[in-house]
Amino acid sequence: HALEAKRKMVQQDGLLEYWPAEEGMSNVAGLAGLKDWLAKRRNIVADPLRATEFGLSFPRGVLLLGVPGCGKSLCAKAVAHEWGLPLLKLDPANLYDKYVGDSEKNFKRAMQMAERLAPIVLWIDELEKAFASASSEEDGGVSRRVFGTFLSWLQERRGDVFVVATSNDVAKLPPEFIRKGRFDEVFFIDLPSAAARCAIFTIHLRKRKQDPRSCDVARLAAASEGFSGAEMEQAIVAGLYTAFSAGTPLTTEILLAELASTRPLSRTMHERLDDLRRWATARTVNAD
Repeated sequence: HALEAKRKMVQQDGLLEYWPAEEGMSNVAGLAGLKDWLAKRRNIVADPLRATEFGLSFPRGVLLLGVPGCGKSLCAKAVAHEWGLPLLKLDPANLYDKYVGDSEKNFKRAMQMAERLAPIVLWIDELEKAFASASSEEDGGVSRRVFGTFLSWLQERRGDVFVVATSNDVAKLPPEFIRKGRFDEVFFIDLPSAAARCAIFTIHLRKRKQDPRSCDVARLAAASEGFSGAEMEQAIVAGLYTAFSAGTPLTTEILLAELASTRPLSRTMHERLDDLRRWATARTVNAD
């Protein structure tokens, strides 16, 4: 009943979006380091009184940097599911208004709503796009002012709000976000390992009502080196279309053909990804 009441409040206000958290960490392949970090903090959510007596406060949040399509947004949804908390999404596009001062007011209203509904998980997707103009005056300084308000809120917020922010392009991210205190930790999520790729194929085949035992998952994992989870999922979808139109079951050969015809992001934009990895090496914690 409490969750339903919170959902109605969010819908009536219109600045935040209520997202159903239907998938847990079992649907996230790999990322053992991130999962372990989150599991330790789940106990604080489950028993806040004992945590307070022990000297611990509610966790502030995480910033997830990494390769597009590797599960950053899925992690935000999975955290809310695992912790049994409502998942609210902040879309900065809903905040900006044509009238002077209204964008800042909208942001403050959205954050006040988040604090009133606490404890919650607040998801901010592609953070760099929200504040791309924060270092310039090209929009009259609106982004810069909202950015300043957001930084202050991250530091001084009241209420149990766990922020999960994601970013694909660290070059556009203002350096103030990386400072300790804004987030508890900054994780880097890279392309999945061979073991993670096996798990990803198994997860998505089951989600599409296919028996993973009918396919050679190990061969598929070997053929998909350099693929993101999203690219592997789309290869399965394309293979299902091929099998359905031909009136045949989905086979390993069909999926291998789809993988062979796909040009993953790691090949088309490998220079950018290499730069991202070099930047993250000494500045972030590896999520695996």
